[in-house]
Amino acid sequence: MVEQLALKDHTWEAKMFFRRIVLGFSLVIVFTMALVGRFFFLQIIQYDFYATRSDDNRIQVQPLPPIRGLIYDRNGKLLADNVPSFNLTITPERVSDMGETLRYLDATLGLGDETIEAFEKRTKRRRRPFESVPLKYRLTQDDIALFSVDRHRLPGVQVEAHLIRNYPKGELMVHAVGSVRRINDDDARRLDSIVYAGTNHIGKIGIERFYEADLLGTVGYQQVEIDARGQIMKVLEFNLPLPGKNITLHIDSKLQLAAVNALEGRRGSIVAIEPETGGILAMVSKPGYDPNLFVTGIDHQTYAGLRDSINIPLFNRAILGQYQPGSTIKPLMGLAGLVSGHVTEDFTIDDPGWFRLPGAERLYRDWNWRVSGGGGHGRVDLRKAIYRSCNVYFYGLAVKMGIDRIDDYLALFGFGANTVLDLPEAKKGLLPSRKWKEEARGLPWYQGDTVNIGIGQGDLLVTPLQLATAMAVIANRGKWVHPRMLKSGSDLIESSNAIIMDDVDMIPARYWDYIVSSMEMVVHRGNQSYGENGTAWAYIGQNVPYRMAGKSGTAQVVEIKQGEEYDDESLDERQRKHAWFLAFAPVKKPKIAVAVLIENGGGGSEVAAPVARAIIDHHLLGADPIGVATLDGGYE
Repeated sequence: MVEQLALKDHTWEAKMFFRRIVLGFSLVIVFTMALVGRFFFLQIIQYDFYATRSDDNRIQVQPLPPIRGLIYDRNGKLLADNVPSFNLTITPERVSDMGETLRYLDATLGLGDETIEAFEKRTKRRRRPFESVPLKYRLTQDDIALFSVDRHRLPGVQVEAHLIRNYPKGELMVHAVGSVRRINDDDARRLDSIVYAGTNHIGKIGIERFYEADLLGTVGYQQVEIDARGQIMKVLEFNLPLPGKNITLHIDSKLQLAAVNALEGRRGSIVAIEPETGGILAMVSKPGYDPNLFVTGIDHQTYAGLRDSINIPLFNRAILGQYQPGSTIKPLMGLAGLVSGHVTEDFTIDDPGWFRLPGAERLYRDWNWRVSGGGGHGRVDLRKAIYRSCNVYFYGLAVKMGIDRIDDYLALFGFGANTVLDLPEAKKGLLPSRKWKEEARGLPWYQGDTVNIGIGQGDLLVTPLQLATAMAVIANRGKWVHPRMLKSGSDLIESSNAIIMDDVDMIPARYWDYIVSSMEMVVHRGNQSYGENGTAWAYIGQNVPYRMAGKSGTAQVVEIKQGEEYDDESLDERQRKHAWFLAFAPVKKPKIAVAVLIENGGGGSEVAAPVARAIIDHHLLGADPIGVATLDGGYE
């Protein structure tokens, strides 16, 4: 029997179809409402938030670094200016593959591993997003041409024009002016990111550092609209940066050049001060280095060569070098002896060529011992003790006065202190005392220590700047005018490290005259009743058209034991004596005070005195400097 087929239920199918239509329509309505709601949330409720984010992608606020202030010498010669430089920079947020980009640029421009490592360090310490990071400084025209060919393939990489610091006189002025360096990690942590926005350099040493706030200027900003590749489409708002202040120093470029030439390539330092103002006219430390090497970053090999050089060119001997002053201290010891009453103008000794402490066996010999075949200077008063530099006289005077009184008087002239107003890094030297020796060495003070201090040996240490300052105080007959670098262009800032001194006004005028006239005899003809001239007369005293007061000094570098003789020829060159000469001129109305140090140079009168005269001749007589150094920097 054939099975009967069931008939379709059209009513049920119609109902099922209707339910499906209703369900589908309902889902469409629900999703449509959800979409509309999301649109409402994003476009209405969250409008401000997303509009801001959109503008962040489209609009940037870019810092505009200020132009750093210029530095001039007293005659208007540029010591530090700014020159244009084209730099290759990268904005990391706009680079999809930094590694590939750097590899390509390295192959194209020959960056080198050191340049890439420096870029990566600068990227890590970047202070804000979308801030470009310098990759290579000072692009050549060939570099720019090579980059421009493939610029479309390198989004986020661009050539930017900047002004960078330049020192037109190079090595000639480096220790007088200082220099800027790139901002490092330590700088970035302590600096105000807003003040230094867009700025890659900061004054690191010298005047560049001390007057940083004035030289820097104030940052500006521009609001720009950019495209998807980071290129500027439109400038929406612009606030100009304010340039830094231009400042003028007391330094005289030509005098500085004359000083460098007078040194003739020897190691040493020269400081010249204008007694009337305290202005530092010259500050030389040789050898030096070219500060331009550090502006955009020095390579490791070049820096290592400077750092490890036996001649330490990075070291500013003028303010950081601390040396025994030798016999240059004797005029100050003479003033102290007169004021304290331990000697008079007429007091004399009979110098046998040596000095011995009571009850002791050791002989403290005079420099004249060897020259005279074992004899001394004969009958010596204070005047002769200064112009013939008699050690024995000052050995005895030091013991009479004692270290406590010596300390008190030397401190009046700035020893043991930094008295320069705007060079806070200047060393203060060492003015030894009983307390210092006990704390530093755990030993008592001995009379033998005092004997050595009397002729500027032992533990007494000074800088060339300190001796030039003391010479200026003598030239001013006790009036203190603190040394300073700044002449004009800004308010003079007094360093917190500077000790402000009182005038040395307890010394009678006749004592000043006596000491100064004794110093004149060092240079000009001495007391002919003794048949002797000053120690420097044979070297610089002839045909001087002005009156100069001076004092030579020779400081031992190595100790000579009792019974031994000092023989320069038997010593290594760097163990030989340092040569000093201090001077000021003209005597009646001083215009310049000078301290000259020549390391391991030998006799102060023979070696350092001619240098001092060349400097003073130039300043007073206007003689043009001649030699190998040039005013536009470098050497020919």
